[in-house]
Amino acid sequence: MTTTQITLLAIGALLLFWAVGAYNRLVRLRNEIANAFAQIDTQLKRRHDLIPNLVEIARKYLEHERDTLERVTAARAQVMAATDLVKSKPNQPGPIQSLGMAEGLLATAMGRFQVAVEAYPELKADQSMRELSEELTHTENKVTFSRQLFNDASLDYNNAAHQFPGNLVANLFGFKTAAMLQATTTEAERSAIKVSF
Repeated sequence: MTTTQITLLAIGALLLFWAVGAYNRLVRLRNEIANAFAQIDTQLKRRHDLIPNLVEIARKYLEHERDTLERVTAARAQVMAATDLVKSKPNQPGPIQSLGMAEGLLATAMGRFQVAVEAYPELKADQSMRELSEELTHTENKVTFSRQLFNDASLDYNNAAHQFPGNLVANLFGFKTAAMLQATTTEAERSAIKVSF
C-alpha cells in the first residue's frame, strides 16, 4: 500500500467514526426528547386524575353549572387523547400542536370553572376542594417545569440536526426537526390553569 492509499484509508476511517458518533448523538438526543415528554406525561396524568375529583366535589354545589362541568370533563378527555398521541410521536409537530390546542381548551374550561366556583362561597370553603386545588396548583408548576425540559431537549436535538456537519448525517438518516411546545396565542390560553380557594 502506498502512502496515498494509507492516508485515504485513515481519512475514510476518521469520517466513518465521525459519522457513527454524529448518528449516535442524534439518536441519544431524540431519546432525550421522548424521556422529557415522559416527564410531562407523568405530570399531566397527575393533573388529569385530579380534575375529576374537583368536578365531583363541585358537582353537588354547582347544579346550575352543568355546562361548565361538562366542558371541563370534555377538555380533559381531549388533552388525554392528545397526550397519548404525542407519547407515540414525541418529536412530531402535528401531535405537539394538537396537545397545545387541547391544553388551551382545558385552560379555558378551568377558567370558567374557577369563575363558577367563585360564586359559591360554601364550595370555596370546602376542605377537600381547597386541598385538591392546592395539589392541582403544585402539579401545574411541575407541568411547566417539565415543558421547559422538553423544549430544552428539543432545542438540543434540533441544533445537532441542523448544524453543519451534523446536518449531513441527520439528512442522510432522516432525522426530522423536533417540535417544541409553543406558547398558545390568546391570553386566556397563555395563563396556567389557576385554581385557588
